[in-house]
Amino acid sequence: MLPDPADTIVALSSPRGPGARAIVRLSGPAAWTIANTFFPEAAPDKPAERRLHSASVRLPGLASGLPADLYFWPAPRTYTGEDVVEVHTVSCPPLVDLLISMSLDAGARAAQPGEFTLRAFLAGKLDLTKAEAVLGVIEALDRDDLKQALAQLAGGIAQPLQRLREDLLNLLADVEAGLDFTDEDLTFVRQKELLDRLTRALALVTLIRRQIEQRATGPRPFRAVLAGPPSVGKSSLFNALVGKDAALVSSQPGTTRDYLEATVFTGGIKLLLLDTAGLRSPEDALEGAAQTLGKEQGALADAVLWCREAASVANDDWARWLPDVPEARLVKVATKCDRADAPLGFLATSAVTGMGLEELGRELAQRARGRKQPPLAPSLSRCRHHVDACLGHLRQGHSIALNEDPAELLALELRGALEELGAMVGAVYTDDLLDRIFSRFCIGK
Repeated sequence: MLPDPADTIVALSSPRGPGARAIVRLSGPAAWTIANTFFPEAAPDKPAERRLHSASVRLPGLASGLPADLYFWPAPRTYTGEDVVEVHTVSCPPLVDLLISMSLDAGARAAQPGEFTLRAFLAGKLDLTKAEAVLGVIEALDRDDLKQALAQLAGGIAQPLQRLREDLLNLLADVEAGLDFTDEDLTFVRQKELLDRLTRALALVTLIRRQIEQRATGPRPFRAVLAGPPSVGKSSLFNALVGKDAALVSSQPGTTRDYLEATVFTGGIKLLLLDTAGLRSPEDALEGAAQTLGKEQGALADAVLWCREAASVANDDWARWLPDVPEARLVKVATKCDRADAPLGFLATSAVTGMGLEELGRELAQRARGRKQPPLAPSLSRCRHHVDACLGHLRQGHSIALNEDPAELLALELRGALEELGAMVGAVYTDDLLDRIFSRFCIGK
């Protein structure tokens, strides 16, 4: 059951928690009226143009006003196609909750997950492929994910689909016009032109399918980065995992000046393994640059192999050197375990004897299998299904036209192709489909 689009909805549209800025968003016909209940400095009459008011929000129980900016965008030139109000203020969770409660008391309804983007879709601001791309931008795990999502949001799939739908609609109109005048000697589209137009449609849908396949089946490999202090045996472990002497090994600290990478296969999984410079206070600009590169690779990694020498008693302060890497992405590895026992909580390895290499490979393969799917994967899977069905209808239609079978059969296949394209962009949809798509959004988007 879709939510009532006539309601005015409200939600926090920025991350929860303390911070410099919180954004409370309202959308709907009563957005301006509701905002006036706690923003008395704003004009009582709804402006006809965009407005920015900087004043104070009056909240019950507070002796002084809460500094805030109120942004107003009138319909229909907004994200949702409705009147939109945003209140930008300090991100103090109790005060933000109070502000949302006042909006609810004034007649707003709490927004459901993805309801702002759902309204944008229903208002014709976005088709389904672009709406799914919005979620892809929000959930992007890296630059590659973000690049794909932005390309789809910019119309990388929607624009060629729209052109194709228009061409097929025109072709269907010509075919059905001929059916209406079968008793008269009128030709709306000749066979050669008909075949040419169907061939162009087939080529375009085939190209779209190839693009979807490239995005869906060509994700980047799982990235595992070796990091840790200098001279703990990272490069030796890297060579042992790769199976050849790819990295220079030396007892001299700071030998690795740049990061090295190699592709390895373990457990049937393709991994990209990177060896980075040892982390310490740099002695010169060159070493500092090498460490910066290593830290950047660690932040982008799917797994960081934090290495320490088994016999070392040094403090393993990985968070000091890799503050952008969550602990869940760490694999704590003890090296040179042919000389000493591994500390508690560390995986024992030895590049000399091969100890622990299989266990480490299995751990990385398991993490790679459990890696979260790309944000656009559900969208691409849905589009691929409709593209395949559309191709089937167009191929059948081309065969009908080539054999000069009855035009009624061709019209049926063209209608089938158009229905599949319509389902892909959202021109044809069900409530269940929209619920599946937009329920994956967070509230406030």
